[in-house]
Amino acid sequence: MPVARFRFYAELNDFLSQDHRFAEFEYDFLDIATVKDRIESFGVPHVEVDLILVNGQSVDFSHRVQDGDRISIYPVFEAFDIAG
Repeated sequence: MPVARFRFYAELNDFLSQDHRFAEFEYDFLDIATVKDRIESFGVPHVEVDLILVNGQSVDFSHRVQDGDRISIYPVFEAFDIAG
């Protein structure tokens, strides 16, 4: 069975069930769906999402989730400190 790994960051965790918050988790699936559909299936509204990385590459909502994908989902950035 295909498996993808998801990790939601910051306030996006507020939408998740307790067992998926602040940690990477595996998701087994049989059908090929867009990353937008997968995100919303966890209860996270897509309008709250600003950045999606799949295997380290930025993708849009139309990306189709594949077996082995590692998906990181970030909220809208209000501030981003890059100071060393």
